[in-house]
This record gives sequence, structure tokens and C-alpha cells, in this order.
Amino acid sequence: MENQDQAPYRVVVKGGQGELVEKKSRFIATVRPVETEEEAVAFIEEMKKKYWDARHSCSAFVIGKRGELTRCSDDGEPSGTAGRPMLEVLLGEGVRNVAVVVTRYFGGTLLGTGGLVRAYSGAVKEGLLACEIRTMRYGSRLLIDTDYNGIGKIQYILGQRGVCVEDTSYGERVQVRVILPYMEALSLQKEITEATAARAVITELEKLYFIDKNS
Repeated sequence: MENQDQAPYRVVVKGGQGELVEKKSRFIATVRPVETEEEAVAFIEEMKKKYWDARHSCSAFVIGKRGELTRCSDDGEPSGTAGRPMLEVLLGEGVRNVAVVVTRYFGGTLLGTGGLVRAYSGAVKEGLLACEIRTMRYGSRLLIDTDYNGIGKIQYILGQRGVCVEDTSYGERVQVRVILPYMEALSLQKEITEATAARAVITELEKLYFIDKNS
């Protein structure tokens, strides 16, 4: 069983923008992947300059695979009606290393606190729907060294398991570099060892987080 430090998390690999209109007020949510607080702050300032004529530019961001750093801002909206609901959506979706700015163009009608919470959180959901989001999983990078007699069996096993093959090099022997979830590494090694009568040599190069392309 994975411990907390090995738990999967989600990241935005391609940002996006969504929009919501409530009683003629426009809420434009722009989502972008960020790695640091400095990147997040710079992105928020960029959006404020881009939509300089908007009434509010509320923001939220989550940094770190466990969400170690979070910040949010109501930017002049009543306290707790914008930034916190936006942040709750990001945390609820399990997305990390991400920032969102919701730009509001006021439509002339007050929405009330409940209306604002629904509008800002709804806008963030629309923004996330426009993004490409993938799951980061804790895994192992393995180097499989085999003779030419074993490569066909190994490629078949990797294909059946849907293992990500990073690189294959052909020399006197064949070397295949793969990444797969940590919990599956031992059973793969066992299966390949049995299939090749222990002729394949498998070395773990490192443990790391990787993007699960099937997510």
C-alpha cells in the first residue's frame, strides 16, 4: 500500500480558460500550471494587467504535491466569497502546482454572498474543464538488459501491461528503459525473469513521479 508521500496527485499539463455569466456579470477563469509561488504571483499580475478594466481579479493557487502551500485572494469582493471557494475547488479536484485567476466584469446586479460563492467556484470548474489534466504517480524507472532471444517476450509483456517504454537501444544486447507504478515493479521483474529464464537483467535506476498517460 502506498504511503502518503507516494500517493498520486493531479497536475495541469495544459492550461485553459472557462467562462460563466451570472446576472450579466462575466466570470472568466484562467488556469495555468505553476511550480513556485513566484510563478503564481507573476501569473496573477499578468492577468490583472490583461484585464485591467475588470472590477475584480480574484485568485487562488496550490503548490507542492501534497498542497503544502496555498494562497487565495478575494481582491475586493466580500471576505470569503471568492478566493476561498476557488481554492476549495482546486483542493477538492486534487490538482496541485496550479494557479487560477477569475476575472469579474460587473453586470450591475449584486449577487449576494451565496451567489458570489457559486459563481466563483463554478467559474473555476469551467476553467478546469478546459484544461488538460493528468495524474502523477509514484514509480520506478527500470533498465531491462536482454539478449535478442528475450526481447520479443519482454515487448509482449510490456505491451500487455501498458508499461511506458522510454527508450530502446540495440547493440550486442538490447536495453529497454521503462517507467511504471512503484507497486507494479516487483511483479514485472518477476514475470520477465520467468519468461526469459533469468537471462534478462533488470536494474532499478531511480524512483520518481511520472505522468500517467492513461489517466
